[in-house]
Amino acid sequence: MILIKPFITEKSYRGEKYNCYVFSVNINCDKIQIKKEIKKLLGFSIKKIRTMIYPRKDKSKYTKKGFLYGKTNKIKKVVVQFYENQKIDFLNQKEI
Repeated sequence: MILIKPFITEKSYRGEKYNCYVFSVNINCDKIQIKKEIKKLLGFSIKKIRTMIYPRKDKSKYTKKGFLYGKTNKIKKVVVQFYENQKIDFLNQKEI
């Protein structure tokens, strides 16, 4: 599966008026694969795709047992812009 989940944040909702939606995708996929997958799932034609790769980050927190150290996963985000009159309603859909 190429698409993992949609990002539903305040910042991603600001792009909704420009028909832009943000998804988390598999690290190893490219723009052509993402475009084919979205067209197959949603049936929308895509105007533009922008990808971003976020590196791993070190995380630490203090608990009763002492400091706990770890790392976050490396993720890839995709901003997909559709043509006009093509909207996705994330709040009313159960699964994409």
